[in-house]
Amino acid sequence: MKLTLTVLGFAAISGLASAQEVVVKLGHVAPLSGPQAHYGKDNENGAKLAIADLNTKGWTLGGRKIKWELVSEDDAADPKLGTIVAQKLVDAKVAGVIGHLNSGTTIPASKIYHDSKIPQITPSATNPKYTQQGYPGAFRNIANDNALGAAVAIFAASTGAKNAAVIDDRTAYGQGVAEVFKKTAAARGLNLVAEEYTNDKATDFRAILTKIKSRNPDTVFYGGMDAQAGPMLKQMKEMGINARFLGGDGICSAELAKLGEGNVGSNVICAEGGDALSKMPGGAAFQKQYKDAYKADIQVYAPYVYDATMAMATAINTAQSTDGTKLIATLKALKMSGVTGAISFDATGELNNAAVTLNTYKDGKKLPLVK
Repeated sequence: MKLTLTVLGFAAISGLASAQEVVVKLGHVAPLSGPQAHYGKDNENGAKLAIADLNTKGWTLGGRKIKWELVSEDDAADPKLGTIVAQKLVDAKVAGVIGHLNSGTTIPASKIYHDSKIPQITPSATNPKYTQQGYPGAFRNIANDNALGAAVAIFAASTGAKNAAVIDDRTAYGQGVAEVFKKTAAARGLNLVAEEYTNDKATDFRAILTKIKSRNPDTVFYGGMDAQAGPMLKQMKEMGINARFLGGDGICSAELAKLGEGNVGSNVICAEGGDALSKMPGGAAFQKQYKDAYKADIQVYAPYVYDATMAMATAINTAQSTDGTKLIATLKALKMSGVTGAISFDATGELNNAAVTLNTYKDGKKLPLVK
């Protein structure tokens, strides 16, 4: 006799691994290739750790044990590719999406998830526009650019900066954090003496740095990622620009010290969403778990990716459904403790009480700034 098992109402369940097991897919997107691949792999590693831990919990759905699966896609930090892989995840019938990493990919992809009623939590895209679109399923579990750009500007003004030059990479992230920095810096009395632009593929900044040098800034703010910030710091040193170098979380990685080749130290101040890893409730344990698994240091976002994955899974377990409308409502009411701290969302999908940490570098290592 042939036994047919049918599961109704669980759109994201791909099938039964056995009569006692049901597969639930969670999507993840980040740049896994190109100059930002170290960020993307870090994010993916955080998601993989969460999936491994979830599969030890024995949570059930419809009376059957859940087998959690990660469907990970590479958007190469390209907005067009971001929408393509978003549709792939929709077609794969994922229950929810963790990502994307970059604001420039997250924002256009979010419409695809919204149209398909699939909830999305970004653990790293910080442009405020993401949650300002009115999509009920768009969530963020890290501080946004309004907090990051402002924190760096306030620090600069309070520590004697007078004349600031601003460079951004024209991405949604770079422009967004630079605009907040400029607005806050101006309100705090800093003079904007130069404003230049590059792109997120550039490696030679000598032309724009020549213009900036003639304006004699004491501060250079860069809105962009570490793949550009590292070479920029080297070229600033070569050209005799001795200004302090500031940025948001895009430059605030463990990799920056390597990319800057000895030109990264107390001259660099960067803002990171959330508490320092050493101050996170689960930071020490997660750091050990990550190091044991990957024999590598955390770049920036892996703890937030882990928490975002756990939050999505917790919503599925609580709702006892993978129906998007039910999951979105459950996420809006979610209250949980994660590696990074307490997680709950406001009416727009932003993390409640999001913290910001300023960091600097010493002996090739990123560390929280001691004021």
